[in-house]
Amino acid sequence: MPTFRLVVTTALLAMLGGMGASAQESRLPDIGSSAGTVLGPAQQEEYGRMLLAQLRHYGYVLEDPLIEGWLQSSGDRLGAVSDQPRQKFTFFMMKDRSINAFATLGGYIGMNAGLVLTAGSEDEVAAVLSHEIAHVTQQHVLRSVERAQRDQIPILLGMLGAIAVAQSAGGNSSGDASMAALAVAQGLAIQRQIDYTRSNESEADRLGIRTLERSGYEPMAMATMFERMQAASRTNQGGERERTPDYLQTHPVTTTRIGEARQRAEQMAGNATVSTSVTWGQAPVAPAPAADGVTNPGDPASTGTITDLLAGNPLLPGSLVLAGGSFSGIDPVQFGWVKERLRVLSANTPAEAIREYEQFQRAGRLDDAQRYGLALARMLDGRAIESAVTQFAALLEQHPGDLWLSLALAESEARIGRHERADAHFEALLDRMPRNAAVALTYATSLAERNTAQSGQRAQAVLRPLLQSSGADPYFQRTFARASEIAGDPVRAGEAWAEAAYLSGREEQALVQLNTLRKRDDLDYYARARIDARIAAITPVVLELRRQGIRDQDLHRR
Repeated sequence: MPTFRLVVTTALLAMLGGMGASAQESRLPDIGSSAGTVLGPAQQEEYGRMLLAQLRHYGYVLEDPLIEGWLQSSGDRLGAVSDQPRQKFTFFMMKDRSINAFATLGGYIGMNAGLVLTAGSEDEVAAVLSHEIAHVTQQHVLRSVERAQRDQIPILLGMLGAIAVAQSAGGNSSGDASMAALAVAQGLAIQRQIDYTRSNESEADRLGIRTLERSGYEPMAMATMFERMQAASRTNQGGERERTPDYLQTHPVTTTRIGEARQRAEQMAGNATVSTSVTWGQAPVAPAPAADGVTNPGDPASTGTITDLLAGNPLLPGSLVLAGGSFSGIDPVQFGWVKERLRVLSANTPAEAIREYEQFQRAGRLDDAQRYGLALARMLDGRAIESAVTQFAALLEQHPGDLWLSLALAESEARIGRHERADAHFEALLDRMPRNAAVALTYATSLAERNTAQSGQRAQAVLRPLLQSSGADPYFQRTFARASEIAGDPVRAGEAWAEAAYLSGREEQALVQLNTLRKRDDLDYYARARIDARIAAITPVVLELRRQGIRDQDLHRR
């Protein structure tokens, strides 16, 4: 990515990150707050979607169904017992190996791969997520917009426009004006980051620790994660990759803050209560004071146990039955797979990841998670897939039934042409987890690589049950589009390609593709209705972007 584009997108991220914690001194939102009148829920959602779409377009987002599923699941677990259990959260992973995470409008929360690589457990990752969730639920993001509604929103849109300008820049001089405008925006963004207040950070810590405890994660993980980040800040001195972690620039960690986090966790441990078995439909439990003394009477999130909290969450299935003390469900083995898969996928190349593991080997024997990572890197590198197959099979013997290993074995066997064995593995997983996105997408991708009408039709059939639940995932849409193409279904392929473009920050391209598709004379009633509905939904977005001077330069260069 050219430096100019990097600066533009970094500035956009910086401003939105600053918006997440730059509100002035505030405690819990008071009833008379006007924050919700600045931007309605639909507008907040749209700004969050626009940011994620742009990040996807420029390749910052790590698109992997296993990682995405794990992150969203962990985040949903926390969000369900937050102070706003009805708030929708969208969690996404960034490829960057620096230590950073941020929350922005609409409940969109991003986390860098580097933060997970730094963490020692899933609990520590959850600690950061719970902190960012608190910034959203306490309206720190929205309140900062309220305070600066006359400058931040226009600057946000202006910066999105600058991205479009950057695309069309043909020389050094063509970018000078935009760079000058961006300098002002960056200056404001940096100031917003500096304006993080002690009260907002303390509040996010306090509520984050409480959310950890409610969800079954270890409350002490907030303090231990802060200690890891502080250690990284002290030891990483030098070049660009060794600078102070971005997260510490906007969320400064002090000895006092670590001590406070540890004290709160210890207080919670001392006041811990044992939950009893609760079946859906029981009478609600009276709110109990939290360990930190903060209560919200009438809020289902004010009760003291995970069982009681989840039983009051309308977003969870009504058939759910929880037994006391049985919720934890944290799999330390799976976190090892997560960490090493991220190490491989965030490396510049698979070969570079292999060299990392070779360094680990020289320092000592690889553990199971690192063996998985090395095998994955070899599979993606393509020069030692047989070795990868052998390693995955050996690990699967030690961890029978493990989803991550089973998928890796099936995918690696497919890559060396053992299609029957690979399909047997995939079909068994599909029978076991028919609506698992990672299983369906990995299998469909393997089928599409064979490039036959039969394999395309099977890939379509595998993906079709997920059209509604995974329709907002551009990776899913691209996979479904490719499957439809080779299956001989150009209309469905065209719809999916357009949707993938829209979700990847190319709204104008999506609209052009849909209008072209609409001219086909072989559309049936249902296809035409679907296409018309998407055109009607996307057109206002494109018109608003044009009003802001944002045009798709790839289209206008043709």
